[in-house]
Amino acid sequence: KAKTVNRYLGDDYVVAASVGHVRDLPARSPKGKKQPVPGVDLENNFTPSYEVLPKKKSVITELRKLAKQTEDVWFATDLDREGEAIAWHLAEVLGVDPSKAKRVVFNAITKSEIQRAFEEPHELNMGRVNAQQARRILDRIVGYQVSPLLWKKVAVGLSAGRVQSVAVRLVVEREREIDAFVPDEKWRVIGRFAMDPKSQKQIGAAWQKFVAEADGQSPPMTQQVKWLAEHGALHGELVRVENKKFDLGCTADKPKDLSSEVQQVANAVGLTNLVIDRTENAAGKGPASYLTTVTGEVAAEVTYRVSDIEQKRTKSNPSPPFITSTLQMTAANTLGYGPDRTMRLAQKLYEGINVRGEGQVALITYMRTDSTHISKEAIDQTRGYIRAKFGEDYLPDKAKHYKQKADHAQEAHEAIRPTDVARHPDELPATIDQDLRALYQLIWSRFVGCQMTPAQWDATSIMLERADTTTGAVFKATGRVLAFDGFYKVVGTPNSGDDPTLPPLEREQPAMPFSIQPEQTFSNPPPRYSEASLIKKLETEGIGRPSTYASIIRVIQDRRYVDKVNKRFYATDLGEVVTDKLIDAFPRLLDVSYTRTMEGWLDEIAEERLAWTTMLKDFYDRFSEKLAEAHETMVHAKAETQPAPYQCPECGSPTMYRFGKNGRFLSCAAYPDCKYAAPTDREGLPLLPERVDIACPEDGSPMMLRVGRFGKFLASTNYPDIKFVLNLDRKGNLKLPTPPPMETELVCDKCGSMLYLRSGKRGPWLGCSTFPKCKGRGAWAKLEPDVQEQLSKALEAHEKAHPPPVVTTLDGVPLKDGTPLEEVLMASEVQQLAIHPDADKQTEAA
Repeated sequence: KAKTVNRYLGDDYVVAASVGHVRDLPARSPKGKKQPVPGVDLENNFTPSYEVLPKKKSVITELRKLAKQTEDVWFATDLDREGEAIAWHLAEVLGVDPSKAKRVVFNAITKSEIQRAFEEPHELNMGRVNAQQARRILDRIVGYQVSPLLWKKVAVGLSAGRVQSVAVRLVVEREREIDAFVPDEKWRVIGRFAMDPKSQKQIGAAWQKFVAEADGQSPPMTQQVKWLAEHGALHGELVRVENKKFDLGCTADKPKDLSSEVQQVANAVGLTNLVIDRTENAAGKGPASYLTTVTGEVAAEVTYRVSDIEQKRTKSNPSPPFITSTLQMTAANTLGYGPDRTMRLAQKLYEGINVRGEGQVALITYMRTDSTHISKEAIDQTRGYIRAKFGEDYLPDKAKHYKQKADHAQEAHEAIRPTDVARHPDELPATIDQDLRALYQLIWSRFVGCQMTPAQWDATSIMLERADTTTGAVFKATGRVLAFDGFYKVVGTPNSGDDPTLPPLEREQPAMPFSIQPEQTFSNPPPRYSEASLIKKLETEGIGRPSTYASIIRVIQDRRYVDKVNKRFYATDLGEVVTDKLIDAFPRLLDVSYTRTMEGWLDEIAEERLAWTTMLKDFYDRFSEKLAEAHETMVHAKAETQPAPYQCPECGSPTMYRFGKNGRFLSCAAYPDCKYAAPTDREGLPLLPERVDIACPEDGSPMMLRVGRFGKFLASTNYPDIKFVLNLDRKGNLKLPTPPPMETELVCDKCGSMLYLRSGKRGPWLGCSTFPKCKGRGAWAKLEPDVQEQLSKALEAHEKAHPPPVVTTLDGVPLKDGTPLEEVLMASEVQQLAIHPDADKQTEAA
């Protein structure tokens, strides 16, 4: 980035990079000085004390040296609050008066943008700096004062955050909405019709074969639509019966046996030889406690006719250009990229790629933005490109401008767009990473498409009314055909596999049903959050900023407050307990609306309408009172229990749910007299230990997954008598045993202890024998060649004399280092415990 900017500015400038933040609040208070919040003087108007980050000391030394050799120092950090704060910190450490600092901002790393920025420098925006300071100090207060509370009342090592804790609350509350959800029951009737009366029987037989080949399951709708089109048939849904709108069902609070009503409807649409099967569903709630299936045959005399045909033209409008949140959402949904990955790739596109003959070229504008604003120059260039490339039919009469729906959007920013729309994704160098190309394609097509005409569809709806009797049964069939692609020309036509293309039909044309199927359906609970939908919720609720969404989602997973399973977030037991404790202690801090209000206050500070110290004082006065109260009154999580419905298999006593270091588990109520305990699944069912398809090399016994203070590991079922264990790496992959290290006569420079020699992926390496107490390393590359050769031969002989054990599956198949745990993990079995006779009384009492 610095080299590209320097190339555009010329030899009169020296461009150097700070590589992000250079100062921050210290992690610890100075020796002899006690501060509840390191780096923040709570008694003196929240005065911060910053220190240069250890890894940036050499950077600062070099920048100070360069600053002394120049006439002016220009600060060209990013254009958001974070960038403004970095510029201010740099000015402070370089001894530049912030009021005289030359601040330049640019939305894209292009020659015209860079030159424009340096022609129009301005002062540092202290409102933005103070807003960032207030956010940092506020987050530091919450993190350093609430986290110790969680250590004391839940478990050591936990963390709390002003924004992350609210995000976890959203996931927890969604989990509980799903648990409490009781569905409504609805019935629908699907009819399938042959439009050629002569082919009814033939198509009906073919349909039965088609369904049978799907193992009795209903084939996917896309396959059904394709099959019906190939056989000159169509499907419709019952909309009227007995001259009234068809609406059969019951609500969650008033479940009802609808068998008689279903039978009446089945008769009215033309089914005969009915069999209605109603069975109990132990896993269902309310109306879903019983599942009803209906089978029957279409009576031979039943015929339908086309009673009405309606056609109309509809439009699909293009979406606005990307902002940070919508880019992350769309990349997750269409490319499968997580927020972190999307932002890393976008950063590379912003900084630029190397293009032959042009050097480093920036491909997109700044990617941390909450504004859909587009500059006039970009609109004019895009309209010219559309006119030249696609023609006038694809160009609206007027340019399109999009309003931002999010509150507090910073309209000074631009939307994410290509720096040059003429640079088509297909024209990028062949050597460019495919992930980068895919993301650029997404951004380019969305932006060009937003300035194009709408797509147009011809939508058709056909009413099919029963003709052989007056039951008034009417089915509705719908379909649509793309009439004009419009902006789909660049973004691609959406998958319309579920939208059938209806054959040409006429009123009064006969339609012969070959399949009529009544189906019981239930309303669905709200879906669990995906990465995309959680980002959307955070944005809607005003929680966090575009630059923080990715880190929020990463942190709540790293802290084990939520798990991601099949691309959906589940609240863990730990996440639920921590959320409950924090809501109980700090109801205002954990309130979503309060978090949104706080973002508004930060905006007011940025606009210099509110003093940052006033905002912090207002917050801290109430927060400190609640904190002191929580330390006194909060009950430890391990002391709280919930009744469970099961009977202890060892002593027959009732059981209860407790919370431990590994989450919720089932425990005997007679503890400590009875030691029975078992882990549970998400529904609270007791589980047998998780076994793995690995034989212990030491005694041949099966191994199982265990959890210790350093995380998960694999051990024999005879552990701890058998000491052999297998560890997992950070990604959850197997770390197979390696030969023991070889002792050397070399000495550790840090502590004076002996160094060990090991083989690594990059060759031999030396490490302190007292690790992890001392993390000293020896410099193998600096050893004399003859010493390296001598040690290498000794290490080779040592490893031959001490081969590591071979780890295999239970069937004797050798395993490789790095094998994912999922590949050897065997399904956990649910323990079938008896229900305690007093379970209902226990639950009622609780």
